[in-house]
Amino acid sequence: MRKFVQHSLLLALASPIMAFAQSTEPVDQAVINRIRKEGLENSKVMEIAFNLTDMSGPRLANSPGYSRAANYAINTLKSFGVEKAELDAWGEFGKGWELEKSYMAMTAPYYRPIMIYPKTWTAGNKKLQNAEVLVISAKDSADLMKYSGQLKGKVIMMDQLVTYKHSFKADAVRYTDEELAKMEAATMAPPRPVDTAAQRRQMQAMQQQRGPGGAARMMAILKEMAKAEGAVALLSSGGPRSHDGTVFAQGGGAYKGTDPENFLDIAVGIEDYNSILRIAKTGTPVKLDVDVKTKFHTKDLQGYNVIGEIPGTDPVLKNEIVMIGAHLDSWQAGTGATDNASGSAVMMEVMRILKALNISTKRTIRIGLWSAEEQGLWGSRGYVKKTFADPADMNLLPEHEKLSGYYNIDNGTGKIRGIYLQGNEACRNIFKAWLTPFKDLGAGTVTINNTGGTDHQSFDGVGLPGFQFIQDPIEYDTRTHHSNMDVYDHLIEDDLKQMATIVASFVYHTAQRDAKLPRKPLPAARPAVRR
Repeated sequence: MRKFVQHSLLLALASPIMAFAQSTEPVDQAVINRIRKEGLENSKVMEIAFNLTDMSGPRLANSPGYSRAANYAINTLKSFGVEKAELDAWGEFGKGWELEKSYMAMTAPYYRPIMIYPKTWTAGNKKLQNAEVLVISAKDSADLMKYSGQLKGKVIMMDQLVTYKHSFKADAVRYTDEELAKMEAATMAPPRPVDTAAQRRQMQAMQQQRGPGGAARMMAILKEMAKAEGAVALLSSGGPRSHDGTVFAQGGGAYKGTDPENFLDIAVGIEDYNSILRIAKTGTPVKLDVDVKTKFHTKDLQGYNVIGEIPGTDPVLKNEIVMIGAHLDSWQAGTGATDNASGSAVMMEVMRILKALNISTKRTIRIGLWSAEEQGLWGSRGYVKKTFADPADMNLLPEHEKLSGYYNIDNGTGKIRGIYLQGNEACRNIFKAWLTPFKDLGAGTVTINNTGGTDHQSFDGVGLPGFQFIQDPIEYDTRTHHSNMDVYDHLIEDDLKQMATIVASFVYHTAQRDAKLPRKPLPAARPAVRR
């Protein structure tokens, strides 16, 4: 996540096809006008988003909430007329997890309710327990040993006061013209030579940092001690972003089918965390009522994406594919509205728009709603590996040659301001032409820059044209991303309508081009990522 550079245009107004001075790329204004009317005036995107969030609940990978959302998506896509809408297994993911009960309150030195969010894939304590807080003050893992034998029946917390920082800036912002112009003016950095020996040294250094003296290792040892001795729970602050009632909660532990249940780790806001810590450090006993119940789902460890398509009509080009996608899964504290029901709803709305207008395209249009993006892009990586190529060996499958391009949405609720080229300069003038009709909606920036952290990388990683749109950040990093505030009310309806309209136009024009989108050189094979 992350002005406008003005260009003079020569418009061939006598025809619905407009030719632009900076590009020979055709743009079908007549179809765009139809898409705009349907997308902006007859939108169903908020209805879709409501069903993916409020009606489905949190959508952690392999959880009941994910299943509810996936089944809704399949049935809804079918109702739009999308063919072959179905669950598509991509490989083994691991255990599902859901929260069934969550309660905590301070009972001494006085009563106060505490808002909590147990972390994913952690066990509950299964019954109401009243436990005293034990503050752990240790500089390294060896120092933890002084607490051996003291953890039974305790709620433990690290002696790490979180400094509260007041915010003097608005949570929600849009990109300025100056910021977008800077993106547009960016140049491609020269490629760095591949040095496998250096990469190995870097990996070794990272492993050493995570060794016995590292904070992560120390926390892992503490959890092992707590579990073995019968502690009740660990309190975590949720980090410095967790303020003003917002709690950022993610992670929690391993989730493979063979992994043991993780020790109960509870995220709380920094105000509550700091208050409990300050009281306890005076020597005053702090007692907490804790009642957390969780459930693991192990019957089916496979991971599933949702895949559907609109077949192309050209006798030759119908075997080629244009793909759109977004990740359907979320974390557990909210209902994953901006991360990423917004993207999933937009992409489903794109399919609805095209079917509602009965628009036929030369190429087949395919949607992918991915699972387990939050754990490392596993859903899209699994799909790419079995459909196009495995980045570990780069042996190309037949479908690799057939994909024209992939478009992704995963930067919150903010409207589209342009697109990242991911270093694919050959697409610049194509995308500039396709964005020009949406200048009045605030979109127009094309930047050579890469952006990461989401599913277009799975496609780009095997040499396929994969793109993520530039979106206004709104309050993504400041308020909603992986927090309890990531809920329906933080969606902006007009922005989602704008997004679906622009993506529908991009998809249509990609599907109608005489040639597929230009590609970058194929990347070299690289070792498989270890989970």
